[in-house]
Amino acid sequence: MSTARARVFPGTYRDSLLLLSATRAMQDCDGVAWAAAVMATPANVEDLAGHGFDGLGSADANALVLAVQAEDDRGADAALDRGLARLFAAEGAAEERGLADPQTIGEAAARLPEANLAIVSVPGPYAAMAAHCALTAGLHVLLFSDNVPLADEVCLKDRASGLGKLVMGPGAGTAVLGGVGLGFANAVRPGTVGVVAAAGTGAQEVMTLLDRWGIGVSHVVGVGGRDLSAGVGGRMARDAVRALDADPGTEVILLVSKPPDPAAARTVIGASEHTTVIAACLGMPSAREFPLAVTLEDGALQVARALGQEVPDLTEGLPEAAAAAAAGMDGGRTAVRGFYTGGTLCYEAQVVLTPLLGPVYSNIPLRPGLGLPAPAGAHICLDLGEEEYTRGRPHPMIDPAARREILREQAFGDDVAAVLLDVVLGYGSHHDPAGEIAGTCAEIAASGAAVVAYVLGTEGDPQGFGAQRRTLREAGAIVTPTAAQAARVAAAIAARRPALVTPA
Repeated sequence: MSTARARVFPGTYRDSLLLLSATRAMQDCDGVAWAAAVMATPANVEDLAGHGFDGLGSADANALVLAVQAEDDRGADAALDRGLARLFAAEGAAEERGLADPQTIGEAAARLPEANLAIVSVPGPYAAMAAHCALTAGLHVLLFSDNVPLADEVCLKDRASGLGKLVMGPGAGTAVLGGVGLGFANAVRPGTVGVVAAAGTGAQEVMTLLDRWGIGVSHVVGVGGRDLSAGVGGRMARDAVRALDADPGTEVILLVSKPPDPAAARTVIGASEHTTVIAACLGMPSAREFPLAVTLEDGALQVARALGQEVPDLTEGLPEAAAAAAAGMDGGRTAVRGFYTGGTLCYEAQVVLTPLLGPVYSNIPLRPGLGLPAPAGAHICLDLGEEEYTRGRPHPMIDPAARREILREQAFGDDVAAVLLDVVLGYGSHHDPAGEIAGTCAEIAASGAAVVAYVLGTEGDPQGFGAQRRTLREAGAIVTPTAAQAARVAAAIAARRPALVTPA
């Protein structure tokens, strides 16, 4: 018999990064089926009630809740204790030194005079003020928080530009500055390529490809998903390009984004006076003024060519693998289903699949027990990191359980030819994401569909790049060298045309 335990701490705010860390710590305990560390917002209380945790209606949004479902009481209590230790570790360390917690960012900066950057992870309504305080303290800002009003973002970035500082975000989850990874970063070698990215997993994809090809990066500046919109106009991406242009250690700049405002993209690319800028702006129409990479993979390949670097064969064995997977497959299996944890990888898959197979549905609502609300044979790619799929639970890069549940519900249709999956490694991601979905991959393969997977990472990442790829292969998946190639292999299987496996 399983047990459910919850502990409530009124008036105890913790930011989302600490909450994610505590959730991971509890989930990693033996015998734990489900766990969450959250603030008691109405949405989170509703989600907790759905998991059997009633009686939290009196808790307000300033209350901290730790909840665990485990095999027995002892396991639940152990997990809760571990989560608490993670959440209160910094507080205990300060008490041991006889120091009270700093009450402002200015106080914290004065206590750490060598610091030059603040990571802001507070609810959206308070995030702009916290970022302004960090700028006042003379700090660059990685603004992890989301739901920041557009006007506040513009004001912050204008002020930062005047101060010679970076405001990366809102919603910036990845950066590498001076060799230090921030947020969901990967262990990458130093090199001569500067990356400016308005897309988190897009930045991770290009930085890891460049690492695996022996090229490396000088810096990776994440600017937030809205920076290249018409409303923001590329303000921070422009300043980042200028900074990299002036950096003697940067020889090529790679700009990464989902579809940008064309005028903003032109402004950003034109900000470099001396350094070549290669643009991988997914979904953007071709531009006469500058070369445009079609995919993230293509952007990294163009960088390699600009530097005169060779890259590995990206097609080796894949046409044969696609042909073998399609051989004997039931004729009714013609659909591709993508279940992604990386939003930019999901979008890139749509860019690849659409000209090869036709329209691709994206981020449609799921109906538990009723299948996907799309015609039979439709091609679908879901970004499972979007809010509609993560309400009340961690991002699937941190907790693969949510994707595993959706796979069991949605990936076994009789019309499915290929299931597309990404596995994102790096700091902050789950310690064994491939292992968490390997059993389900084996079941999908046994059901008659092909599984095509891509592992985003490097040999230096803590999860072990080679081991993660091996786990997926042993589960029956075709594992590709780039995310774009995974989409092409899936298309080749669905269309029964192995020749489609050719990089653009």
